[in-house]
Amino acid sequence: MSKLIYENPLDSEKCLKDFVLEGRANISFSRGVMRLESELGPDEGQKANFVLWCKVSFPSDVAIEWEFRPIKEPGLAMLFFAAKGKNGASVFDESLSLRTGEYHQYHSGDINAFHVSYFRRKEDNERAFHTCNLRKSYGFNLVAQGADPIPDASIDSPWYSMRLLKQAGKVKFFINHLQIFEFDDDGLSYGDILTSGCIGFRQLAPLVAEYRNLRVTWI
Repeated sequence: MSKLIYENPLDSEKCLKDFVLEGRANISFSRGVMRLESELGPDEGQKANFVLWCKVSFPSDVAIEWEFRPIKEPGLAMLFFAAKGKNGASVFDESLSLRTGEYHQYHSGDINAFHVSYFRRKEDNERAFHTCNLRKSYGFNLVAQGADPIPDASIDSPWYSMRLLKQAGKVKFFINHLQIFEFDDDGLSYGDILTSGCIGFRQLAPLVAEYRNLRVTWI
């Protein structure tokens, strides 16, 4: 039996009470939804990127759902999940190194996590054929990949329903109910099976995107 354990409409500043930002971002709610964009330009490189963590630690077996709308590209959007310190502590434990949004701090630092990059419009070769990638860290391990069905960003973009299922070592990802990929972790090839942990939204500059209706269900 499934059970809703977290719900956040992401429609006003009060919804940020459960979140903490790493890096520099402008977060606004003028349209009644959460809009994210970097404070810095892409010429700043990795320093311009950021992660907005939800401080709640979720159990291992969950369905994570949210709605996403890309407004302006290039850039990249991803979700971290099942994130913990390598020592098993919270990602916010003071014993962990300071993180400021630069990518290496997340995939080759002192945390373990999955992350799915589901909107990738950064490099020229990614404009010809878009993909959604699932990586497991510690390390930069690409463990699953599927075609990205989302069209290019536009001020008129519709909302897209994102759904990620994690049960023990199995991960499935859907966009608008279309399954994009599936990964079944053996707990050996890429380290131990990841269990409980936090989730976090990450963006690469200069992407502008909107989010709403975050839900996490225990399954």
